Amino acid sequence: MAVTVTKDTKIGDLLMIDRRVAVLLMQAGMHCVGCPSSAGETLEEASMVHGMDAEKLVAAINDFLSKEQ
Repeated sequence: MAVTVTKDTKIGDLLMIDRRVAVLLMQAGMHCVGCPSSAGETLEEASMVHGMDAEKLVAAINDFLSKEQ
């Protein structure tokens, strides 16, 4: 079953889907991935804090996940 991530996906849930996504987040500039408070943030919230485009980040994550299935 393919998993689709949205900008409403919480970072903690995303890391439970596939921990390797942490590398993508860190490469995008989200170095706080391991911070306990980041687990409750959505991708959209974290993107806003870091000045990123949430749609592009979600697309990159979904692309990664689709290739790993």
